[in-house]
Amino acid sequence: METLKYSTTNKEGYREYKSPKQICATCSFISRCTESKDHQKVVTRHIWQAYVEEADHLRHHQDIKPIYPKRKEMFERVFADEKS
Repeated sequence: METLKYSTTNKEGYREYKSPKQICATCSFISRCTESKDHQKVVTRHIWQAYVEEADHLRHHQDIKPIYPKRKEMFERVFADEKS
């Protein structure tokens, strides 16, 4: 099992993490990990993904759950009035 190293951030805002080709080429689990011809696992993750996950987590938190339905009464209503 190898740790994927940060490689680059592309124009769309995704960070790319890649495995070392030399190590993965000789690994016995390569077929489970990737089907890449150059024997490299690549994982992309958006730069804001951690914040999206945290917001989703908080949305389901017991203290926040009762407040969340009020959005449609307060904020979404303002935007709906503004659009018309």
